[in-house]
Amino acid sequence: MAQTQTAEFGKWRSIFWPIHNFELKKLLPMLFLFFLILFNYTVLRDTKDSLIVTAPNSGAEAIPFLKVWGVLPFAVFFMIIYSKLANKLNKQALFYATISPFVAFFALFAFVIYPLRETLHPTDFADKLQAVLPAGFKGLIAIFRNWTFSLFYVMSELWGSVALSLLFWGFANDTTKVSESKRFYSLFGMGANFSLIIAGWCVKKLSSIRSQLPADVDAWGVTLRSLMSLVVLSGFLIMGIYWYINKHVLTDPRFANTEPKKKKKEKPKLSLKESFLYLVRSKYIGSLAVLVLSYGICINLVEVTWKSQLKLQYPNPNDYNSFMGTFSQTTGILTILMMLFVGGNVIRRLGWGFAALTTPVILLLTGSAFFAFVIFRDSLAGVIAHIGTTPLMLAVVFGMVQNIMSKSCKYSLFDPTKEMAYIPLDQEQKVKGKAAIDVVGARLGKSGGSLIQQGLIIGLGSIAAMTPYVGVILLVVILGWMAAAKSLNKQFHAISQEKELERAKSEAAEAQTETLAKVASEAKAKEEVTTTS
Repeated sequence: MAQTQTAEFGKWRSIFWPIHNFELKKLLPMLFLFFLILFNYTVLRDTKDSLIVTAPNSGAEAIPFLKVWGVLPFAVFFMIIYSKLANKLNKQALFYATISPFVAFFALFAFVIYPLRETLHPTDFADKLQAVLPAGFKGLIAIFRNWTFSLFYVMSELWGSVALSLLFWGFANDTTKVSESKRFYSLFGMGANFSLIIAGWCVKKLSSIRSQLPADVDAWGVTLRSLMSLVVLSGFLIMGIYWYINKHVLTDPRFANTEPKKKKKEKPKLSLKESFLYLVRSKYIGSLAVLVLSYGICINLVEVTWKSQLKLQYPNPNDYNSFMGTFSQTTGILTILMMLFVGGNVIRRLGWGFAALTTPVILLLTGSAFFAFVIFRDSLAGVIAHIGTTPLMLAVVFGMVQNIMSKSCKYSLFDPTKEMAYIPLDQEQKVKGKAAIDVVGARLGKSGGSLIQQGLIIGLGSIAAMTPYVGVILLVVILGWMAAAKSLNKQFHAISQEKELERAKSEAAEAQTETLAKVASEAKAKEEVTTTS
């Protein structure tokens, strides 16, 4: 495949731009559609955090409660509605019916709901609850106190799952040939990170207008309206491009998907109990699940503590959001560089095991530095003052570095090595293994960190009090992750060598069979010649 592609496009073009000129008619609209969906995702991701963390009587402690008691129930509710609509509407109508409520909500929030927040929020009742309940329930009460902000957070979280995973990739997989996907999808990945850079710049620029406005003007309200105007405009462009692709691109005979579709095997739906049992029985799949589970828990554990420090450094929502814009820009740039120059090279030159261990080692180093500065910042104040900064700012920077490096490593090293680990397995192990990991690893990984933090916040009363415990838990999880990666590396190479040996034996047997057949054929030919003579 690589040799064919190189011969078709040339050495350098096959690497950076393996696209025929006529395919630009399809690729560019799809690329722009993907760019806009991710543009909205980045703007909403940064804004939702700024909104909920800097809200009155709220903070980062609200995030674990929101993810479990807000995002999860809404996601289940949405999927029920989506499934019913899918049975009644065609694909195009379903796309518009799904995107439109998001666009309408974000417009309504910025121009109607947010200006009426003082009227809509049950501040007095929330104060009474806070006076009665323990301090550890502050995050849960904050969700109720600022319920419109919580709703914005939930809708922003759902945008990533719905618009990106469900709508775009569903549309792309339905309308892209296999021969196209091998060339198009890598370009989508690069476009995603350019979207991060542009969206981060917009967030930073529109959040930095506070100094340009009169003191009596709600600068955050102006920023919010500006950002949501971009999100709404992008939403209309998304629907317009989708219409254009269906009307003018997919009707072109050159893009008709005439490739025979393979009958998809029904993916087994394993229950939580069945998934755990499968992971216990298979050491290989169990080790792989530990990797996925550990990554999800680690990211969640660091996120809340980092954002609590970020609020202390930037209590104003404009300043907070401006910093998040810088964070998104830097993440996009570093991820592009990692994908271009690090990911593939590390795996090829240093092997699967080294690449698989890189992500937990990076998280261990950056996470340890971050928690050390948070826990011991008061005793380090004198030393750090000589550097020209503050312990708090240094903790924020270490937290940012940790988050950026973890995301860059995920896309360039963690995801590729995870997918490579499935290759030596037989078909049944691949299918059932993925199903089990989806249930246990991915889902528990995302909610596991939040559940741990909920228990610590309720039990200890605040993020500051739980920080040392979170640091210890993070260390334990990463060490378990590294042990699982080392174990999986040995198993991966053992199974791969076994497969290679089987393949070599099979090829040798085939060669021997061909040789015997050739000898038999020649002998028969000689016999026929002799008989004729």
